[in-house]
Amino acid sequence: MKHLKASLSFAAIGTLLLASACGSTAPADEKPKSGDSSSTAPAAPAGPLSKYPTPIEVTTVRSVDASIKFVGSDTIDNNEWTRAYLDELGIKLKYNWIATSGEDSAQKMNVMIASGDLPDIIPVNAIQLKQLVEADLIADLSDVYAKYASPLAKKFMEGNSPEQLNSAKFNGKLMAIPNTNSSIDGASILWVRTDWLKKLGLSEPKTMDDVGNIAEAFAKRDPDGNGKNDTFGLGINKGIGGGGIMGLAGFFNGFHAYTGSWVKDASGNLVYGSILPEVKPALLKLQEMYKAGLLDKEFGVKDGAKAGEDAVAGKIGLYYGAMWNPINPLQKGKDLDPNMEWGAFPIVSVDSKPARPQVGNPVFAYYAVKKGAKNPEAVMKMVNLFVEKGWGEKQDFDNFFTSKDGIELFKHSPFNAWSPTKNLDVHLAVVNSLKTGDTSKLNGEQKSTYDKIKKFNEGDNKNWNQARVFGESSSFAVINQYQNNNLPLMSQFFGAPTKTMGEKKATLDKMELETFTKIIMGEPIEAFDKFVEDWKKLGGTDITKEVNEWAKSAR
Repeated sequence: MKHLKASLSFAAIGTLLLASACGSTAPADEKPKSGDSSSTAPAAPAGPLSKYPTPIEVTTVRSVDASIKFVGSDTIDNNEWTRAYLDELGIKLKYNWIATSGEDSAQKMNVMIASGDLPDIIPVNAIQLKQLVEADLIADLSDVYAKYASPLAKKFMEGNSPEQLNSAKFNGKLMAIPNTNSSIDGASILWVRTDWLKKLGLSEPKTMDDVGNIAEAFAKRDPDGNGKNDTFGLGINKGIGGGGIMGLAGFFNGFHAYTGSWVKDASGNLVYGSILPEVKPALLKLQEMYKAGLLDKEFGVKDGAKAGEDAVAGKIGLYYGAMWNPINPLQKGKDLDPNMEWGAFPIVSVDSKPARPQVGNPVFAYYAVKKGAKNPEAVMKMVNLFVEKGWGEKQDFDNFFTSKDGIELFKHSPFNAWSPTKNLDVHLAVVNSLKTGDTSKLNGEQKSTYDKIKKFNEGDNKNWNQARVFGESSSFAVINQYQNNNLPLMSQFFGAPTKTMGEKKATLDKMELETFTKIIMGEPIEAFDKFVEDWKKLGGTDITKEVNEWAKSAR
């Protein structure tokens, strides 16, 4: 889920995970006219990667961040991707404008959409996509996708989670090509100080009772051996739900509760997970742990980054977090204390029913096409090329994704779609090579990760994080278990915010957080029932109606 990036985004992780470059886009010096441009277009070649016999010009816009770098004299207008578009597809890409990511880019996009002066391809978020659809400014790409999407691109967009493609549909029409990524990367991991487990003679967590017992031992049995009562049992941040660093999504999932997520009820309708009865026992357990002194009494003022500092300082040895946590914040703790050891474990269940980690729909951006554009299929061809350069027969990682000297070439590509199992595939390939010693089949990213883990195995603690994310005993070993057992549970709402969401969601979210925080700190559990009642009255009922109307129209 995208909100799990509050503490550390995939972009911040950078080359270590090479998650996607959030689907932004970039500049140029002259604007096309927004009228009908459908005349005298060269016939589109039939195949997903076929080259136009006469080169065509396609316009777009783009935002870029300060981290983007280039090889030699390359620029955003002339680099390995723009040259490949021209040489391999016959597409000359032209940017109408370029802006810095953030306020500058948002302002330019809003002005552009409001004016209707659009380029051929418009990179947008979910809200902007909805605006363009309602204004009838963009083309239906259903036929373009059916005819031109490569089999591998279709696999990325439909294979593991068809919701990604459905998120770009309005009344059954595909109105944009989604920039897809991985949902399973967002699944919660239970992180535990295994050196403390060993010191206190405790077993690895298998049940929710185990989590409670470990939390009590870590809080009260002096696991750091300093003779002081200065450690906490279970890490928690002020946001409570979500993931990232010390969010409690995985804890709630252990009670089969899915806060902040939309799930199907017995009749197939979508309901908001935070108001369902399964949330109550999870809150009661947290209240019990707080009263027993197992939670940080000051959690209500600590965000994920601040809570992470407690883990680095050796004050916390048990928490729910993200697969990337060894990179940030835990590597800092390992640097300070080489004896510190964290293990990744699957989230555990309160009963015999398996715990299912909740995940969000991983669409970072959408690529819409102006109504009347000469070659609407061009965007699909460029997305296909990205997919093929990364994972297909044209795979060329070192020249198109990350250079040998570490430049993130993938950021130069304005039109992306990422494998839903890219990082998991790194783990599987690297672990196999670690076992066999054969690295001949590893791509550039995989070989780089393999080399770092080998360095760690030879005593280089600076690469501990890579071993704990991608190695044999790692977060992706846990995610592989989730995947093999079909456990991740994706939120079933992944459209643009509904009308009432735009008006009421911020207020409802604030009420939810305040209520849950007060209950954890000791307010009677009846406050939850009052919250559910107020949530419905103050806009939740209307939001639920709108979400279910969307669900019917999106399919």
